[in-house]
Amino acid sequence: MALSGSCLCGGVRYEVHGRLTEVINCHCSMCRKLHASAFRTRAKVRASDWNIVEGQELLKFYESSPGEHKVFCSTCGSSIYTKFDANPEFYAFPFGTLDSDPGVRAERHVFVRNKAPWFQITDDLPQYAENP
Repeated sequence: MALSGSCLCGGVRYEVHGRLTEVINCHCSMCRKLHASAFRTRAKVRASDWNIVEGQELLKFYESSPGEHKVFCSTCGSSIYTKFDANPEFYAFPFGTLDSDPGVRAERHVFVRNKAPWFQITDDLPQYAENP
């Protein structure tokens, strides 16, 4: 069964056909700023299991740090996925753009040392200062 997702304006639609790994809640300052949120829940998926169904021409790339490229919709600004020069066979993508239930939940909180001071983590997931 494929997962489906889309951006805010609906111009970009994607499907994920593979297994999701490394499902985390990331509290780093880049994720917080990119998603205008306390944290980003994301998973990794094989690039070969990722398919842009519609809106490829709307995608823009931003190199947020050397070798790490954030891909977003140029119309509405929704974050679609991240690609890595050092590990091109995997993408990371935010759960916030999913239109279907991924059937998995976050395994841990990472970069908690950068957590927003106004947010309190209230679940029992393991917490790490960095990403182990």
